Amino acid sequence: MRVSVHTDGACRGNPGPAGAGVVITDSRGNTLRRLKSFLGEATNNVAEYSALIIGLREAKRLGATKVVCWTDSELLEKQLNGAYKIKNARLRALSIEAMQLARGFAQFSLRKVEREKNREADKLARKVIKENLARKGKKRKKQSQSGTDDLSE
Repeated sequence: MRVSVHTDGACRGNPGPAGAGVVITDSRGNTLRRLKSFLGEATNNVAEYSALIIGLREAKRLGATKVVCWTDSELLEKQLNGAYKIKNARLRALSIEAMQLARGFAQFSLRKVEREKNREADKLARKVIKENLARKGKKRKKQSQSGTDDLSE
């Protein structure tokens, strides 16, 4: 089975609260999966790599054998295709994990796509950040209302 995997990572601040968005479609363009994952505190580059890894894992679970991944991250695409060196240790570890997953497919390619053509994955990544921040805000508000916050100095 051939699939396209659109991935995007996002964060508020860099580093900051981060999320990953993934959209997987079949060869006819039918959406098979929409995934979003809150990543906690991370850099944008870590979020981009994490989104790719999440997408590759899900493509494997779906039984894909041929995978084309699309990213709007020039850094991710150039690093994984060998045009840029990976100096950051965290990104190097994530790149090794991504490439190990990629080797599990009969065919794999990673391509750069314009942001406008990656909007759905971007929207998912941003949405999960917003949802998590809203959840944290509600939790803090409840704690404050119940008197569990110690605001004394």
